Amino acid sequence: MSVADLRDRIGVEKANLDSMRINHAISPLEDTSKFKKARKDIARMITVLAEKEKEQN
Repeated sequence: MSVADLRDRIGVEKANLDSMRINHAISPLEDTSKFKKARKDIARMITVLAEKEKEQN
């Protein structure tokens, strides 16, 4: 993935996490571990993005 693709994907995943939180406040999710998984996936993508940006510079 390119740097731009990663940035777009991170934005989409953050938006999905926010919508999950809002939906959870309205009607609780059965599997709340999805929050943890989503946060970790976002963190992994941010790490990969930082590595790619470091390689380019």
